[in-house]
Amino acid sequence: MQAAVVGAGITGITTAYYLAKAGYEVTIYDERKYPAMATSYANGGQLSASNAEVWNSWRSVYKGIKWLTKKDAPLKVNPWPSPDKYSWFFRFIKEIPNADINTQRTCEMALEAHNLYKQIAEEEGIQFDKVEKGILHIYTDETEYENAKRVNEVYARAGLKRWEVSAEECLKIEPALVPPPTLLGGMYNDTDFTGDIHKFCVELLKVLQKKYNVNMVIRKIKNLGVELRDHVGPIVVCAGVESKALAKTVDDNLPIYPVKGYSITIHKPEVAPWTSLLDDGAKIVTSRLGEDRLRIAGTAEFNGYNTDIIQARIKPLITWAETMFPGINTENITPWAGLRPMMPNMMPVVKKSNNNDRVYYNTGHGHLGWTLSAYTASNIVERIRGNNT
Repeated sequence: MQAAVVGAGITGITTAYYLAKAGYEVTIYDERKYPAMATSYANGGQLSASNAEVWNSWRSVYKGIKWLTKKDAPLKVNPWPSPDKYSWFFRFIKEIPNADINTQRTCEMALEAHNLYKQIAEEEGIQFDKVEKGILHIYTDETEYENAKRVNEVYARAGLKRWEVSAEECLKIEPALVPPPTLLGGMYNDTDFTGDIHKFCVELLKVLQKKYNVNMVIRKIKNLGVELRDHVGPIVVCAGVESKALAKTVDDNLPIYPVKGYSITIHKPEVAPWTSLLDDGAKIVTSRLGEDRLRIAGTAEFNGYNTDIIQARIKPLITWAETMFPGINTENITPWAGLRPMMPNMMPVVKKSNNNDRVYYNTGHGHLGWTLSAYTASNIVERIRGNNT
């Protein structure tokens, strides 16, 4: 049986992997020559069940309003009218009552994905600069700190153990950290890990091509019903922010909005953390990628399909690094910006098309594509096999 995967990011590559393992003859379609060149290129690097809390809260809404005029705000909204954007915000607010159950489910998926990534890496010999030192969340705001304690109970129901640590314990966990005097403490778990998403995708595609005879076609698919009309077998849409337009070609509606994020990769940082960090106030994360690279990522920007790298959004990442790690070398930095495919309820879309029996979706993972994709890829393939056997 043939199968097509549209999109060669982390979601598409892992979907192709599980399809190939299930015996399908897989073709991947992507407009770029290499895999993971869009949203999966330079993300924050965290595989983080402990960052599974969905954003649906009145706290997020109030912060977005407060930061409207602040150019370097962690959450930035372009107020220019847009039907898609304001419709998305309306649905986002409607999902606030479901935040805890969605957080729990996301955490459960992330924990499953952790195991699957490790299985893939071991079975296929994938090296991707994996660092297993957990993730330390740090807090300087009392309200957010108290909320984190409450969310720990949600995580516990999902099976994740994350515990409170004092400001002094934060420094023991990560000795390179020089936190602000306002540091209240942190939350830590030792099961989350980090790695280079782009490297993982590149190496896994090599395995797919050599071991499983997967074919990658450099081609931008614009219309599922026309361009893949003669394809025999399931078609899985894993096209990130492009998934919404593709879904429309088969009369499906996916309310995905492109939420822009930024990162910098610091080469040869000299002084830098090995434990992955998440500064809740600044909304900034760090990941050590081997000996010579530190990835720092953050911010969320609602500004349409725009990937321009704006200095006012990059500068806070550099300033934060130099403040938290005074000895860090920031001479050689690579900036990046990408679009996260985000649903209003912050949950991935893993389902069959409502209008076409051959089309399936594995998309809409937002800022947790790296964290969740192994699980959702395995899950969508299970659904496909159940439909075809």
